[in-house]
Amino acid sequence: MNNYHVVAPAYGKDYKSATAAKEAFKSGLDFRYRGLSGGSYCSIRDFKPGETVEIRYNKLLKLTILSL
Repeated sequence: MNNYHVVAPAYGKDYKSATAAKEAFKSGLDFRYRGLSGGSYCSIRDFKPGETVEIRYNKLLKLTILSL
């Protein structure tokens, strides 16, 4: 599996800050894969330690990086 993933909030949700986006991801809320991964739903439970997750937020205009 790829060690770098790009996700965005699911179900029309959006976050205004990197802190809010990271907290939502860490708390297990649903996100969607972006790009070549196809758009399936995912959460922190789907990733392994050592993987990196790029979280898009603020209408997908900003990003933050989270290393697990």
